[in-house]
Amino acid sequence: MISGPSAVWTPPQFNKYPQVQYFTDNIMEHTRNNTPDNWFQHYMIGTAGLCSVYDPPVSYWCSENPSGGGAFAFRTPSGVTPKSGALPNSPYADVSQLMFNVWRPARWANWMFEVDQYNHSSNNFTFGKGGNQGARGSNSGGDFFVENVFEELDSPGEFFYNRSTGDLYLFYNGTGAPPASLDVVVPQTKVLFNVSGTQWNPVHNVTFDGLTFRATRYTYMDPHGVPSGGDWALDRIGAVFLQGTEGTTIQNSVFERLDGNAVMISGYNRNATVQDSDFAYIGGNAVASWGYTNETENTGFPYYTPNTNHPQAGVDGTDGNHPRYNTILRNSAREVGLYEKQSSFYVQGKTAESFIDGNVFFNGPRAGINANDGFGGGDVISHNLVFSTCRESGDHGPFNSWDRQPFLTTVRTGEPSMLMAWREIHHNFFIDNYSPQEDVDNDDGSAYYRTHDNFLVYGGQGMKNDFGGHDNHHYQNIYAFVGQAMGVTKTLLGREDYFTDNSVVMLGTNVGGVECSGATTKLVRNQYFTPDATLTECGKPLKQAQKMGFDTNSTVACIPEDHVILEWATNVLGVVVDKDVVFV
Repeated sequence: MISGPSAVWTPPQFNKYPQVQYFTDNIMEHTRNNTPDNWFQHYMIGTAGLCSVYDPPVSYWCSENPSGGGAFAFRTPSGVTPKSGALPNSPYADVSQLMFNVWRPARWANWMFEVDQYNHSSNNFTFGKGGNQGARGSNSGGDFFVENVFEELDSPGEFFYNRSTGDLYLFYNGTGAPPASLDVVVPQTKVLFNVSGTQWNPVHNVTFDGLTFRATRYTYMDPHGVPSGGDWALDRIGAVFLQGTEGTTIQNSVFERLDGNAVMISGYNRNATVQDSDFAYIGGNAVASWGYTNETENTGFPYYTPNTNHPQAGVDGTDGNHPRYNTILRNSAREVGLYEKQSSFYVQGKTAESFIDGNVFFNGPRAGINANDGFGGGDVISHNLVFSTCRESGDHGPFNSWDRQPFLTTVRTGEPSMLMAWREIHHNFFIDNYSPQEDVDNDDGSAYYRTHDNFLVYGGQGMKNDFGGHDNHHYQNIYAFVGQAMGVTKTLLGREDYFTDNSVVMLGTNVGGVECSGATTKLVRNQYFTPDATLTECGKPLKQAQKMGFDTNSTVACIPEDHVILEWATNVLGVVVDKDVVFV
């Protein structure tokens, strides 16, 4: 990996594509007035412009006024000139197959680019196809590397296939010549099973039981789209592709060495179940779920196109063309996101009422479970063990959410509403042991979360809300070895955040970012444990803060021994421990 400052990045070409077209849904009944600073009130998109790299060419991040943490309109650098010595095997004789893998600065995602032009004398590369593998852009690139060029075939295990001559070169990872019995597997197929019907004539009750899915080719240079207002871009493809189905079940199966997504649940699906299966060495996401709304004339599945009510209907999720009632149950997943780093064990956008329970997820580059929006809500995330996430990227943790782009659905009450139904996160064991920020990262605009009865280990803070977040309720959780208890933002009266009946083992002595005036954060009956048994809240010692009405019936004491914390965790999670087991 080469550091980003070891190159000079060519600025974005803002005039490369047709001019961006903005749309903001200003229908009064669709306005979300639930934050004090008018955050994320309206559905908004932009089409064309630099978002022409997507298919369809539309994104919240090309809208007229994208907002949130670090927000600005999407763009990517148009090329790069590596500094002297950064690519010691350059200049290259033939770059027709060369590809740049580039981290976005701050490591929120990575991009892949083909090369359109190459100047041998200056060593400048002009990017061609690519840059669509994430939703957030930047003027420059971060850390990077190159691949698929003959001069870089210099390490055991590497190979180079020359498309023009048909020759395959392999740097054999062994002593002597490769044995005559050596097998070379060259994946050619992207989709192993495609189960597709329509919303009006769905495929019913297909079951995959006890299968092994292996060796699909990479898809990171395939068309990608932006599901909604989160940071994700996705390729709508997978080794198993479901669209227009009801009651599909995948169980007791193995997904391994798949260079794209393993399972894609696309568009209309009801009661899709993935259970008791193992995922390992996946190039993209283990399971991705992505619905449709009518944002452009070609947004939906072919039976929906050309759409005639775009972009006005982009906000409208009441037509049902999205996954609902996904069940992701008792799976294991590890080593995902080998190529696309904006990848998760489970990610959903324009999807509602999913049930994610009893899974073990670890070793991924980004958040373990990701909710790209607040479409519908009503999801339950429970009894999962998630750790070693964000191993290669910045911020987040085991779970992440955004809700920047509101949608109209009927999930909350059965009637059309711009508010999502409450999501519930309970009885999970999350460990934020890489790039620790939070175990549950409720990012920009996230609201209507009940997070309770979890064992949440490490992280900068326990509860988080920012940029218009509200109605975040944390109760009966155990937070072990966090920097502070919370960091939240101001809300409207009646939309306050709640932090009650929690046990918080803190590395510091400040509760954190509490709203101390106006619509105050509601804290009550918490047990805090700090290095010296002191605690500051709203700039006051705990007892003085309590006289002001904060954190009533709460206590502070010294940090207990580890075995005590583990005993709390077994009680909260309902873990049955043999009576002869002793915590040491």
